[in-house]
Formats: sequence, structure tokens, C-alpha cells
Amino acid sequence: MIDVVIAGAGPAGCITGIVLARAGVRMVMLDRAGFPRPKLCGDSLNPGAVALLDRFELTGFPEERAVPADGMIVTGEAGVRVEGRYPPGVRGRFISRTDLDSWLLEQALGAGVEVQERARVVGAVLSDGVRGREVTGVRVARAPRGECALASRLTIAADGRRSALAFGLGLARHPARPRRWAVGGYFEGVSGLSSLGEMHIRAGSYIGVAPLPGGIANACLVTHRIAGLRGHHDLGAVLSAQIARDPMLGPRFASARPVTRPVALGPLAVDASGAGIPGLLLAGDAAGFVDPMTGDGLFFAMRGGELAARAALLALSGRTDSPHHWLAGERNREFRFKRGFNRSLRLIVSQPRAVCMASHLAKVCPASIRRLVQIAGDVGATGLKTGGPTQLV
Repeated sequence: MIDVVIAGAGPAGCITGIVLARAGVRMVMLDRAGFPRPKLCGDSLNPGAVALLDRFELTGFPEERAVPADGMIVTGEAGVRVEGRYPPGVRGRFISRTDLDSWLLEQALGAGVEVQERARVVGAVLSDGVRGREVTGVRVARAPRGECALASRLTIAADGRRSALAFGLGLARHPARPRRWAVGGYFEGVSGLSSLGEMHIRAGSYIGVAPLPGGIANACLVTHRIAGLRGHHDLGAVLSAQIARDPMLGPRFASARPVTRPVALGPLAVDASGAGIPGLLLAGDAAGFVDPMTGDGLFFAMRGGELAARAALLALSGRTDSPHHWLAGERNREFRFKRGFNRSLRLIVSQPRAVCMASHLAKVCPASIRRLVQIAGDVGATGLKTGGPTQLV
């Protein structure tokens, strides 16, 4: 029997695998896709995420396929515009998820992780143990061989916001509110791009814009208004129409041309109860997801993967028999403030008067806006200055 099965080879799964492989854990990481793969995302690594990757001393980051990120621009209706930059010497990166995920997978393979692509985890294997029902492996579907069971001492669900494990075991659900969808695509010929990420807040929706190499821009609309639409044509029409009628974005996209078909995801929000059950740990979006406005989704995913790996190491070394409880406590300690900050920010930017006040605040007290940008960028995030990964002893 292997020690750990990781479901999902995205950023959370790869960081989990790297930590465990460096500690000598026997594991396998499974993903339903083949790499490289496209992935709808804001394509933004904030400074906290960059610092996390630096701390792991990963090599060969594809800088030629990334753009430095120096801060954020936030706009509201009635021409409100607030610009905030990261402190000197602090930067994030804009990089497509296709390139980022492929690089992280290479790092996991280089660390010794066994990776099986096109292996879809369809559910958990449950057994009766000393603590009652517990997860003792996964059921895996591989075409054309069909379905089989894979036993392990621990399973880590890092299989995304539609996690077959978390939803199948009743640990995750889509809440009634917020109920939003994302539609995104890539464009060339967008004017006014810079080294700043953009978040354009409008009534009932927002549009994120991120610059990428070669003059390409990622544009992603998050809204509650696309339920029931089908097909690339309808989705593209929603995204293009929202941009075209926007007084700030319309002129900048007037000569732009889409270079990919639009992709949609939704509903976005996922509520997870706890961080797992006996035999199972949740990581990344499988542990809960609310569409982030501040570009911190990848930080949450990778740091959550690291915490899940640390919980697994504690369990495998006999230092806890309830790693899911330990993980829940650590996730709460690490993420409670930031999640509260993001919820408050969403509430503020949904009110035009509040955004106008923020614009005035930026003029009279720019240091306060710089501080908000630092928080949003996870600058100096908890745990990023600690030592290397825990070792299995």
C-alpha cells in the first residue's frame, strides 16, 4: 500500500506532492487531464504566491512567459479609479495557467512524485476502521481500462472546486449565495496595458484584466447573469457585450481581437465543512472557494496544499491521529483574516459611494491604499518566512 494518493495535479496538488516527496513519502498523484491543459483563471501570482515558490527553491520558472506584476488598479462606476503599487522590490507575476501548471508539474516530477495523467478520481473507497468509517483509497477511471480501486494510508483531495471526493462525501456544496459565474478569454490588441493588474467593479459584476507576454490580455467577467446560456457563441457575446458597453474598457478593447474561445465556470462559490474526515484531507479549491477579487486564489491554493502536506506528515509519523482536525485549525488560523478582508472588500466595492470614498482616501492618505494592496497581495503572508518543509521522521 502506498502512503498517499493526491487527487489533482494543479497548483495545490503539485505543492502538496513536492513537500511529501522531499520528505520521502511514497505517493502517486492523479489528474483527469493531460498536460499541458488550458484553465480558466485570472493568471495572477500575487507577491505572497511568488514568495512561497521562492521559499521552496523551485528552479527554472518560465520568466520569458510571464509579466511582472507591480500592483493593482481598481475602478468603479462614475469614473472612480484607485491605483495601488506593491512596496519597492516586491512583485508578483502574470502567467497563464497553462504555463504555470506545466512548470509546477515538472517540478513535482523532478522531486520524485509519480504522476498519472488522464486518471480521473471518481470517488472514495470507504472502510470500517477504529474510528468508524474512513477513507482508505480512491476509485479511479482510466479509459479504456475502466474503473479500479487504489488503496492508500491517506488521500488528499486537491481536485478543484468540483472535487469528486469532497462533493461525493458531502463535505462540499454550492451555497445559495453568492451564486456567480465566470466567463474568460484571451485578447490581442488591447490598449493601455501595464504592469498593474486591473479589477473593474460594476453593479452586479466585475471584470479582471491581466497582461501577458506578446501583447495578450486575459479578460475575465464574474457575474450572476449568465445562468442558462449555452455554447461558445453565447458566452463570447456576454463577455464582449459587457466590455463594449463599459465606458472605461470599451475604448481600450475597440480594436481587440479574441484569440481563444471563451470559457465559463460556475457556480463559483464552494462551501466546505471542515478540512476532511478520517483518511482524507482537503486542499486547494476542494477545501472551499469564493471567487477572489484580489488575485490571491493561487496563494490560497498553494499554501493550502503545503498545509495539507504538513498534516499528512504529522499523521504518517504518528504525531496525530486526526490530521483533518489539525488541518482545519491551521487553515482557520492562516486564512480567517484574509477571507474576512476579501468579504469586506466585496461589500465595499459593491457600493458606489464607498468606492468614491476610497478614491478620496487614496488622494488624502495614499499610504492606506498601499496597505490595502499589500494585504490583497499577501505581502509578508503568515508562514512564508519559516523554514523548509517538514520532514517525515
